[in-house]
Amino acid sequence: MKWDASIKGFKAFLQLEKSLSANSIEAYMRDVSKLEQFILHREYQINPTQIELAHLQEFLAWANELGMNARTQARVLSGIKSFFKFLLLEDMISDDPTELVEGPKIGRKLPETLSIDEINALLDAIDLSKPEGQRNRAMLETLYGSGLRVTELTTLKISNIFEADGFLKIVGKGDKERLVPLGSVALKHMAIYREGVRTHLDIKEEFIDTLFLNKRGAALSRVMVFKIIKALAEAIGLKKNISPHTFRHSFATHLIEGGADLRAVQEMLGHESITTTEIYTHLDRDYLRTEIIQFHPRS
Repeated sequence: MKWDASIKGFKAFLQLEKSLSANSIEAYMRDVSKLEQFILHREYQINPTQIELAHLQEFLAWANELGMNARTQARVLSGIKSFFKFLLLEDMISDDPTELVEGPKIGRKLPETLSIDEINALLDAIDLSKPEGQRNRAMLETLYGSGLRVTELTTLKISNIFEADGFLKIVGKGDKERLVPLGSVALKHMAIYREGVRTHLDIKEEFIDTLFLNKRGAALSRVMVFKIIKALAEAIGLKKNISPHTFRHSFATHLIEGGADLRAVQEMLGHESITTTEIYTHLDRDYLRTEIIQFHPRS
């Protein structure tokens, strides 16, 4: 089987059977294309079903020579492993050549988080005299109050807001649904935006049920949410490199610091594995260590 045919089949598998988002599928495609580029660069006359362990080891060495850092190499290797699992599943290969590949050793990078004071400073910097200010306040309160991913925020449906019960129904990665509680502060700002701003927009028909909209009555882009947050950080002189995901990390970290159950946080974040959520216990230990050093008389 040729490269283009197998990659096309892999893409269809990710779309139809895994139900991954367009962004995730694009990332997998990039990972596999890097391996294809390497094979072409080396002028090996082989197709994906003929790849062996030695080729993959050589590929990683090549990636290292190109200056690809260990974290990027590990991510690319993860995508390539998924590709060969697909080939194995489809009986195109009988053995998985990635099974014995050792990826680069990387330390676990703790995500950037915001303190409660920093979050309050960002929220206070929003100009509520402008219509978009009311929308931005509701958006950031929702991000911090529920730990949503940015795509989950921009696609949030009004019909999935259960205000009386204080819950949002979220359609996350792989079209998996989960219920996320949302506090009274976020719900209050959401209501102010809906009643005082959104009702005055000329909303396009396909976005009637989408909560957060731009001035043209269409859904906000992920990029626009990034820009809004970056502008607020600059306005208050915040030196941290933050993004919408920083609010998600802060949501989880503050819950763990407050004593929330790890399984409950996993459910709210929509993590498939508890090990993904466990990174926040590392953050919590760092926080506790800092507190001890600062306040204990023997430190």
